[in-house]
Amino acid sequence: MNETLDPHIDELYSQLKDAVIMMVDDEPLLMEVLQAFLEEEGYHNFIKVEDSRKAIDMLQSERPDILLLDLKMPHVDGFQILEAVRGGEDIDRMPIIVLTSSTDAETKLRALELGATDFLAKPVDASEMVLRLRNTLTVKAYQDQLTYYDSLTHLPNRKLFIDRLEWLLKKARRESGRVAVLDIGLDRFKQINDSLGPAVGDEVLKQVASRMLASVRETDVLTRVGARDLWRQLARLSGDEFSILLPGVKPANSAAFVARRIQEAIAEKIVVADNEIYLSASVGIAIYPEDGMEADRLIKNAGAATAFAKQQGRENCEFYSKEINAHSRRRLSIEAELRRALAEDQFVLHYQPKLDAQSGVVKGCESLLRWRREDDSLMMPGDFIPVAEECGLIVPMGEWVIREACRQQVAWSAGAVGDLVVSVNVAGPQFHKDSLSAFIRSTLDSVAMDPKRLTLEITESMLMGDADGLIRKLHKIRSYGPTFSIDDFGTGYSSLSYLKRFPIDELKIDRSFIIEVPAARDDGAIVRAIIAMAHSLDLTVVAEGVEHVGQLEYLKSLQCDLIQGFYFSRPLPADEFANYVVTSRQSGVAQLG
Repeated sequence: MNETLDPHIDELYSQLKDAVIMMVDDEPLLMEVLQAFLEEEGYHNFIKVEDSRKAIDMLQSERPDILLLDLKMPHVDGFQILEAVRGGEDIDRMPIIVLTSSTDAETKLRALELGATDFLAKPVDASEMVLRLRNTLTVKAYQDQLTYYDSLTHLPNRKLFIDRLEWLLKKARRESGRVAVLDIGLDRFKQINDSLGPAVGDEVLKQVASRMLASVRETDVLTRVGARDLWRQLARLSGDEFSILLPGVKPANSAAFVARRIQEAIAEKIVVADNEIYLSASVGIAIYPEDGMEADRLIKNAGAATAFAKQQGRENCEFYSKEINAHSRRRLSIEAELRRALAEDQFVLHYQPKLDAQSGVVKGCESLLRWRREDDSLMMPGDFIPVAEECGLIVPMGEWVIREACRQQVAWSAGAVGDLVVSVNVAGPQFHKDSLSAFIRSTLDSVAMDPKRLTLEITESMLMGDADGLIRKLHKIRSYGPTFSIDDFGTGYSSLSYLKRFPIDELKIDRSFIIEVPAARDDGAIVRAIIAMAHSLDLTVVAEGVEHVGQLEYLKSLQCDLIQGFYFSRPLPADEFANYVVTSRQSGVAQLG
């Protein structure tokens, strides 16, 4: 291969000598001689067509990489084939080397006008043929690289993927065959991009692509699906979405087998810039003809199955079904309603009390978003936040929450409730926006709120990435009053070292560690260690998910600072929360066990 061209062409085509070469000539002996010449050079995929009347059908069904075409043939000559190829939809870009014994300029000019790529004079010189074939295939590879391949992973892109799927579907219709489309989506990849930056995210995607290539090339995978060139059917459709075409899947569980092998490959540890990253992937499968007859329908249905798989948790695999289609339609409906809800102010906040563990006095609350729909029903965030994240509404929704919580805090401080601390959850995309600091400050100023009464709850995973940049951002916000709390502590990816480096004021122990205490010895040890460590760093500790007196007494014995959970109160509308605070204050303390 020409060393001045893109070095990744070899990876895309494996080797040029794997190219499928079709010869159309009415002289079978000549084709045998040409094949012998090329076999000596390592080429091994040949299709020979003696009857030129069959040429176009063979080209469309076999899709060779290059065509060696004689011009003078009975029935259908080379000029007619040239014209048909360049006018076709699927084969119009195919390189064609014309074989001719004619030396007149008129013949060559006509062939060039019809789209011939190169010429070989008869009788054919073996060394010249090998050189022209190699150069033509190299140029084709380079052009295809630019047009049909993803620049980051060097996998086929969406355009080539759709082209190959449509070709496989035509073949499947003729042969009554089947084709499976596997849609592969990385679980929570956006967190890596948001936390570690796009450069690390790109490197992760490249490693994932290499692993998938390796896994589909393995002999046992290829044997099960019966596709020798399976790696050619792998593509990167967009972002963190990949797809694989599996022709001739019998039975359908062969597709699930390939999906599982890919999931296993992706799950292995990835190390990028000293970061240890563990990924998982969810896979959706749609099969022709059961799940769709056309390419766009199969791609859409496989994607819907992936979305459903992700909603069930991590590393799932789902076959498309009518139920999934209904679910997908419902999500689209929710997205449309969400946009209207944001414009029409249909969201409300409920507030869950945070109490002093020892005295039972209400010290503050956590603001929790609810969607009051047009039928006056309340939708919980777990049912609409994932949709908001997917369609880009999570940032404006998060800004609305901050504004409303601050407004409500000021209203309470002027009344009987008093000057409580209000906590607000900040979503990852919102936290990583450069404008967050200015937005919080302008919001506090606009409602005249004491900044020290605002706590911003973030997760451990948000602190991954550019540590120095994140520290500067946290210090900038904290410098004018708001404090920071780590939500769901103990469930994230980060090292404990950030507790010392980052300006954090509070830890919230995830409820998964609280559920079984004091009965569960291991959970009890974890809770005890978190509280002791936090206090040694002068951090306030909040235990969330407290639901019975045994949990409460255990946490009090460990000197936990604040308690939050259904044992005291569910999240309440603003007026009911105010009544709760006033009533508990009048009775001395809140209801402690």
